[in-house]
Amino acid sequence: FRYCPKCGSNQFVEHNGKSKHCDACGFTYYFNPSAATVALILNERDELLVARRAKEPAMGTLDLPGGFIDMYETAEQGVAREVAEETGLQVTETRYLFSLPNLYMYSGFCVHTMDLFFRCTVEDATRYQAMDDAAALSFIPLSEVRPELFGLTSIRSGLERFLKEYRH
Repeated sequence: FRYCPKCGSNQFVEHNGKSKHCDACGFTYYFNPSAATVALILNERDELLVARRAKEPAMGTLDLPGGFIDMYETAEQGVAREVAEETGLQVTETRYLFSLPNLYMYSGFCVHTMDLFFRCTVEDATRYQAMDDAAALSFIPLSEVRPELFGLTSIRSGLERFLKEYRH
């Protein structure tokens, strides 16, 4: 941001690594991460549902269902909505696992995110279809999941952690 969002002044300068301050009106803007969700969906054969990204960033690479949480939405509602939008699957249960900070390029702008990882149970894991941000979907046996093939840093890190800590 070059101009103060409160008064429009161009005296909007870096205050510290977490904020900018307007020398004209005194307003201080603090940068906070945007909340995003990631769904780990396993079927009865211990296979993980993975997507192929339809859009940038990292278009064409592997990903997990998820995305930004909307205003007035809980994280659980957000992950369920994102799963439905990308896969057509209805989430019946969510269990929070962990979070990871991330940098996500959106329209040429670097967005700080806090990615919230959930283990999700779905109504019928066989009735999925790729939609929205997902170009394709498939289940991969957990033993064959290779985090290095996933295009986004936080997804790779989250998968490594999940495979280490949460594998049956």
